[in-house]
Amino acid sequence: MTRRRIEGSFVALITPFNENGSIDYGAFRTLLDFQPRHGTRAILFMGSTGESSMLLPEEKKELIVETAKMKTGAMEFFYGCTGNNTDSTIANLRFAKDNGADGAILAAPSYICASEADAEAFFLEVADAVDLPLGIYNNPPRVKTDLHWDNLLRIFRHPNYVVHKESTTRVGQVAQIIAGRPDVSIMCCDSPNLGLVLPTMSLGGHGTANMTGNIAPGELATISKPWQSYAEATDFKDTYLKILPLWHYVYSYINPVALKSLMNACGLPAGSLRRPLRNLEGEPLAKGIEIVRSLGLDRRYGYTLGRRLAAVA
Repeated sequence: MTRRRIEGSFVALITPFNENGSIDYGAFRTLLDFQPRHGTRAILFMGSTGESSMLLPEEKKELIVETAKMKTGAMEFFYGCTGNNTDSTIANLRFAKDNGADGAILAAPSYICASEADAEAFFLEVADAVDLPLGIYNNPPRVKTDLHWDNLLRIFRHPNYVVHKESTTRVGQVAQIIAGRPDVSIMCCDSPNLGLVLPTMSLGGHGTANMTGNIAPGELATISKPWQSYAEATDFKDTYLKILPLWHYVYSYINPVALKSLMNACGLPAGSLRRPLRNLEGEPLAKGIEIVRSLGLDRRYGYTLGRRLAAVA
């Protein structure tokens, strides 16, 4: 398989729901039209932002089939395919490939707290089983397994791996991976509390795998553009500092509570969260709406805040 480099903004998309709790594929189509018009290069379905842990197995299969039909070639469509063990992950990957996925993102199976050696073996075994472009999401806060850069650099010798997303707080980890020059796109989570975006991009990273692009796609496209000249670095700095209030807000509750609540308030078709998570109301939501308005995002994207703001103020 020929590796292809994904650069720029890789948005972990929310999963929109109808009022009856079913997946809203009409809303998916609207969101997927919105993203490439503002510079998004790739989409991740069924990440933590997409409430994947609360989707039923049959819903996950349906989501792959239905969203893959919406591909236009403007963005790469990747899917979260991690199962609770090696065999289920391979089965998920094969289904995704057979039904139109451009690739898949994998984390270590959650809750089992696999050792680094066992996790490395897992990533290599599933890559051997399915010829599909893959990415690794090193996310120890969620899955309780953390991969050292030595493990990751060995894994990235496998030709099927094309993306790495780092979600630790270790700048040194990112630096060591970049210094190893693996033939993959090196990205990071956009959480301001992790603080990886600036060092990743300044050291030669290829973009961010982010959730804030759901509501500010143009800004995240600017921040996620690789630095080829002083102009990209300057645009990065100006945009990074500008949207800090929004970043901190969308990460102020467990993902995607604040994000999805704010999207609804802006008129984007996000729908409710899956229970037991609940949408924000009242003052917590009003705070987010005021940030959107103060940054001028309502004017840039045509968001309709007036009626919603009156309801929660």
